[in-house]
Amino acid sequence: MFFVYIIYSSSYDVFYKGFTDNPEKRLWEHNNDLSRYTKGKGPWAQVLLEEYETKKEAHIRENQIKKWNRRSLLKLIDKNK
Repeated sequence: MFFVYIIYSSSYDVFYKGFTDNPEKRLWEHNNDLSRYTKGKGPWAQVLLEEYETKKEAHIRENQIKKWNRRSLLKLIDKNK
């Protein structure tokens, strides 16, 4: 299984979108400054997690979400609460 995730930093009021096969480990990496983009901007909280059968499906969805504006992201997050 593969996952598309959105994490949020309230300290910087910023979202980060990505995909992984291990969401718990990936969130830990973001919160422990092991990701270049998110380094020093935490703490990070997971606000969305979508599951996909294949890496290709997850990657397509990640690319789609990365093009969205903040309003669209907030709608998606709110819809999936």
